[in-house]
Amino acid sequence: MISGFLASVLIGISLGLIGGGGSILTVPVLVYLFGVDPVLATAYSLFIVGATSLAGVWSKYRDGLVDIKTAIVFGIPSIAAVYATRAWIVPAIPATVFSRGSFILTKPALLMGLFAILMLFASYSMIRDKEGSTEQDESGPRSYNIPMIFIEGILVGVLTGLVGAGGGFLIIPALVLFSKLPMKQAIGTSLLIIAAKSLFGFTGDLGHHSIDWLFLGEVTLLAISGIFVGNWLSRLVDGSKLKKGFGWFVLVMGAYIIAKEFLMK
Repeated sequence: MISGFLASVLIGISLGLIGGGGSILTVPVLVYLFGVDPVLATAYSLFIVGATSLAGVWSKYRDGLVDIKTAIVFGIPSIAAVYATRAWIVPAIPATVFSRGSFILTKPALLMGLFAILMLFASYSMIRDKEGSTEQDESGPRSYNIPMIFIEGILVGVLTGLVGAGGGFLIIPALVLFSKLPMKQAIGTSLLIIAAKSLFGFTGDLGHHSIDWLFLGEVTLLAISGIFVGNWLSRLVDGSKLKKGFGWFVLVMGAYIIAKEFLMK
């Protein structure tokens, strides 16, 4: 239990420090350290990540690192997609998704498997070197590929709804590529998008689950405390090096989840 609460602080620190990654920790922390059912954990994760990102956005906005126009264009389809996924798609998934012989794929195992695959992609995004390819000139002309931003918003929304992760590792490259945002501004804008779509998506779960609000509030407050620490550390620490190290950690966790859910049974 204590390890779970400590890990909750790390969720916020990661979000504040590198603009993503924290949400990729939330579901494993809830499932493996607190013993929460995987389906319920994806719902809790939306609230925790959304509230934590919202708390951390203000300092980014104050520093001019949030692009409101991009957040709206990306956020609206993303919010609609994540709400629809949580309200209708996830509840419609049967308890037993597939069975053949002795192999049975349950709904919790499916969601954890999807989450592990997401972790592997996220780790690659964080580990790989991208020198000279992401940073944009803030003084240059700003162009917006609105159709691609809109489509990316829908895809990230569906993914967020299925696995309960904020998807910062997908959002940030999309903002840099399609909105031509500088990396630091992409990180700040990503936090606003994650906050909006995660919190709206969580409302799609209300009525489908019995929510332990006391527990959810405790974990959320710890994560929020972490994002303030992460925002402070982001001014002192080389985020690119830390991001790569965190990527290797996420890779190991993703491989562990796949092994635990599918190979150790």
